[in-house]
Amino acid sequence: MAGVTSFRIPDRVLVGGGARRRTGEVVAEFGVERPLIVTDRFLAGNGTAEEVAHALRSAGLAPTVWDGTVPDPTASSVEASVEAARAHGADSIIGLGGGSPMDTAKATAMLLARGGAMRDYKAPVVSTGHVLPVVAIPTTAGSGSEATQFTIITDDANHEKMLCAGPAFLPRAAIVDFELTMSMPARLTADTGVDALTHAIEAYVSRKANPLSDTFALRAIRLVGEHLVTAYRDGSNAAAREAMMLASLQAGIAFSNASVALVHGMSRPIGAHFGIAHGLSNALLFAEVTRFSLPGAVSRYADCARALGAAPADSDDETASRALVEALERLVADVAVPHILDLGVDPGTWAASLDEMASQALASGSPANNPVVPDHGQIVAIYERIAAR
Repeated sequence: MAGVTSFRIPDRVLVGGGARRRTGEVVAEFGVERPLIVTDRFLAGNGTAEEVAHALRSAGLAPTVWDGTVPDPTASSVEASVEAARAHGADSIIGLGGGSPMDTAKATAMLLARGGAMRDYKAPVVSTGHVLPVVAIPTTAGSGSEATQFTIITDDANHEKMLCAGPAFLPRAAIVDFELTMSMPARLTADTGVDALTHAIEAYVSRKANPLSDTFALRAIRLVGEHLVTAYRDGSNAAAREAMMLASLQAGIAFSNASVALVHGMSRPIGAHFGIAHGLSNALLFAEVTRFSLPGAVSRYADCARALGAAPADSDDETASRALVEALERLVADVAVPHILDLGVDPGTWAASLDEMASQALASGSPANNPVVPDHGQIVAIYERIAAR
């Protein structure tokens, strides 16, 4: 039968203010006893990790906290998490934090169950089968990792951001509590929010898009259009925070089932080579990559523009699709995305890195999902344009 859609989401998703307090109830459903909470030092220091640990203990479980997650996790940092899990005798993993702790948690569960090294699992490998149960609790509104079949781990040897994919990386449960995002600073709010929008738009225009992923993607785009700038300007606005958390979740579900495309393929090497946060790397590329990609999916980009509020519902596709590029340029200006050369990137080093970054982008597989599939030279040219703007 042609046109069959396969769709995966976590077994259980809890959404709403205070949902984190029910972590013990959710984890206990999986018949485990000794969860390892994978988090970072900030969340361990401000009491959030202990609050989750208390909920687990109240359910009769025996958790411990490992707070060694690093931004843009590396294979060696994952190995440290694996050792902590072995020392605890962990039978389940809780990922608490932004994308980095959740990705570390998913990678830890994989290596504990299967062994080997992270490079053994990078794309085009698709990982299926049993791993330790992972429960993901996001504290930022952007990565969507709580609902995806992906983890991103950097190879220490060559600074490649490895895309590792497959149903085995999908968390068993996601606990989505917007209250955990209320203290996010403006810069992080902006960067993670643009990341969520990138996930949603790329899922919708991806060559692997399907009717179910389309539904989640368009809803996420609409929520970001209505609430990101408000959340950025007024972090105490609970309604905007809640909406952005839902947008991040829905965008994560969308791209987990439809994949991302060229923005993400090009973003990962920027982060790996220059230490620029993932969401910010996406923001630097977003408008330029969209402009390049428009001819391959005019009507789909037009749908995105209308959902974002960038074009009227009755606008024609050509006009609406062009309006999307302009809206993305306005958005990154509204949330004060800096120029790449203002982020401490040396122009000479940037130029010298372009060939390798373009090769790494293509090797990730994501550009192959793009409406216009680029060659190596076209990717280099886009990198050059974002530095020249």
